[in-house]
Amino acid sequence: MEVRNYHSRQLRRPVQDVGPYLDSLSSPNDLLWPHEHWPPMVFGGPLAEGAKGGHGPIRYVVEKYEPGRRVILRFTAPAGFDGVHYFTLEEEGEGTKIGHTIEMRISGPALLTWPLFIRPLHDALLEDALDKVEAHLSGKSWTRREWKPWVKLLRKVLAKRRSARSKAGRTGS
Repeated sequence: MEVRNYHSRQLRRPVQDVGPYLDSLSSPNDLLWPHEHWPPMVFGGPLAEGAKGGHGPIRYVVEKYEPGRRVILRFTAPAGFDGVHYFTLEEEGEGTKIGHTIEMRISGPALLTWPLFIRPLHDALLEDALDKVEAHLSGKSWTRREWKPWVKLLRKVLAKRRSARSKAGRTGS
C-alpha cells in the first residue's frame, strides 16, 4: 500500500532564519525536533549524508542533506517501511514553508502498525515540531498542543512497556 503523509507550516520569516532549525536536527541543541515530549532523534554522528540513526523504533539513514534547505531520510526499520521521509524549507511569498513528507510503500506488519499506531503518533509529533519552530521564531515560549485521546492512550501504553522493560533489566529478569 502506498502512503503519502504531509505536514507543513507557513512561517513569516526568510529561509535563512529558518535554516538553522533544520540544521540543528539531532544535535544537542535541536531546535526542530520536539525531544522535550518525544524520543529524541539521534544519529551516530553529526547530521550528514550517510549518518545512521532514528527515534524510538523508527530507524533510517540520511540519504541527502542540503544545509538550510532539505534533509531526506531513508527508512531502515521498522519492517514493512520502504521509502523516505524528509524535511524541506521553501521560499513562499515573503516567508518560508517548512514541510515534512513521508513517501513509502508499506507491507507486512506495517499494514496494521502504520494506520493504528505509528501514524497517529507521527502526526502528533510532527505538529509538535512545527509548533515548536513557529513559537520560537515568533519569540513565544512553546507549549505543546493537546494530544488526541488515542495518542494519549498510545503514549501511556508505550510508557508502561518501557517502564516494565527497564525494571526487568534492573532485576536481571
